[in-house]
Formats: sequence, C-alpha cells, structure tokens
Amino acid sequence: MTTDLESGRDGEHYVRRVPGGTTVKHYRCPGCDQLLPSGMPHVVTWPAEDGRGVEERRHWHLPCWNARDRRRAGFRRH
Repeated sequence: MTTDLESGRDGEHYVRRVPGGTTVKHYRCPGCDQLLPSGMPHVVTWPAEDGRGVEERRHWHLPCWNARDRRRAGFRRH
C-alpha cells in the first residue's frame, strides 16, 4: 500500500488506500458516521502537520473523504 499526501481546506493529510478484503475490524467513517464493515475498500488518513501522526488516523469511505471539502463545518450525517 502506498501513502499519498493530499491537500484540502482542512490542511494536508497522508492518505492510504486500503483494498477490500484486507481489514478484519469495523471502523466508523467520520464523514457519514456509518460503519465500514470489515473487508470494505476505504482510505485511512492522518494529518501531515502538528506531529500528531498516526495517532490521529481515521478510516473513511472514499466518497466521504472526497466530499469533505464540500461539507460545512460541524456537519454530521445520521
């Protein structure tokens, strides 16, 4: 898996694409607040600045990650 650096309104983030079938845990997407079932392709992101690193990793659905700049601050879909 490769890690890319992406920029957005929320700063720079490292982004790693996770192919389907490689995860065994469930994660909750911060973009839509829905579960990512085990084995689902998704992206893992973490801030590139502030030295927070991988402690701030978040697992996102790819469409939710791609749409994050179009959402207003504090928006949370239920």
